[in-house]
Amino acid sequence: MRTNGKKAEMVAFVKDHIEYLKKAHLIATGTTGTYILQTGLQVELKLSGPKGGDAQIAALAAEGKISGIIFFRDPLGKHPHEPDIQMLMRICDLYNVPLATNPATGSLIIEGLLDEKE
Repeated sequence: MRTNGKKAEMVAFVKDHIEYLKKAHLIATGTTGTYILQTGLQVELKLSGPKGGDAQIAALAAEGKISGIIFFRDPLGKHPHEPDIQMLMRICDLYNVPLATNPATGSLIIEGLLDEKE
């Protein structure tokens, strides 16, 4: 899970879906993961996004080690690591990994993955 200027929205989303997320192996970039840890969930932390965390998560997606990515991005914000964000999105498209960039799609991904495991 990753945010970009959307950390409060991501934490609210996590709290809304906490029962399912307790069953998932969560991986997040540094700062976002630290916020998610405060909800009581276990999270595998990667580097912060600008320091390579987005690339680490993209690599896991390319290796087939991630079932879906929830990455709330601010479509109106500028980000110094925008090339990494675009690369993450491209990898998801290339390897057919579900990618949510907003809460509505994130909920659908979680529901879909939950149905798949039942």
